[in-house]
Amino acid sequence: MKTTKTLVATGGLALALAFALAGCAPATPSGSTGAAGTWGTDAPGEPQLVLAEDGSLSGTDGCNRLTGSWTQEGSTVDFGEVASTMMACEDVDTWLSSLSTGTVQGTTLHVLDADGVEIGSLTKG
Repeated sequence: MKTTKTLVATGGLALALAFALAGCAPATPSGSTGAAGTWGTDAPGEPQLVLAEDGSLSGTDGCNRLTGSWTQEGSTVDFGEVASTMMACEDVDTWLSSLSTGTVQGTTLHVLDADGVEIGSLTKG
């Protein structure tokens, strides 16, 4: 009998732990998708962000290289500390270097600046 009680207690604890951990996962509302992946294109002069599953970010604003971190809660993406090279490039709109947050809607990432104003969007590749 002691073995049965131990198994039941252990199974109950494992089930409770599974439910608790599931509650820690960030919610993604219906209609939005996970932000991890490649956004934009690798064409010369075009912006691109690569959001890795581990929370790291790399990419380009079409001229300068970007590197940093990101997190997602629901459909909102928060870009943490992002570093950028500072090259001057003619005829390249470097709007992406002003990123602060973003919103995922389907296959589009709407990029916002620190004031919450949309500065551009990227399509998931």
